[in-house]
Amino acid sequence: MTTTLDSAPRVDVRGPRFVAWVTTGVLVLVLVTAAFSPVAAAILIGLQAVVFAIGAIGGPAKHPYGRIYAAFVAPRLGPPTETEPVPPLRFAQGLGFAFAGLSLLGFALGSPIVGAVFAGFALFAAFLNAAFGVCLGCQIYPLVARFRRHQAPAPN
Repeated sequence: MTTTLDSAPRVDVRGPRFVAWVTTGVLVLVLVTAAFSPVAAAILIGLQAVVFAIGAIGGPAKHPYGRIYAAFVAPRLGPPTETEPVPPLRFAQGLGFAFAGLSLLGFALGSPIVGAVFAGFALFAAFLNAAFGVCLGCQIYPLVARFRRHQAPAPN
């Protein structure tokens, strides 16, 4: 039996891990900056939210950090030995966008602690993927996809 993920476009796993390392660095910078200037932290997390949104909407091929990987890193590596499906990666970027958006909201509304906590959640997820290859969004994706398939159709 072929599932949707079996036929979904796939990418080299090294690309999303590179993206996760860059994201980890940006989010660490957000948290360090928040200690000195919540306004500067809000700007940085806002920029990262835009990056997450591009990744969620356009997928790995359009992701700004993914483009850097494709242009400068991938040509220096051998062919991929492992790939992963794109839909869970897009979903993970959407979760990152949600965390970054809530972080931005916290900073913008004058609650740097809320901003830092949600930036920390995003950092945890990014670092887990970067260091250990565990994509939390990708792990949650099958549950969400199953829930969407089993929803009853809306009444007319």
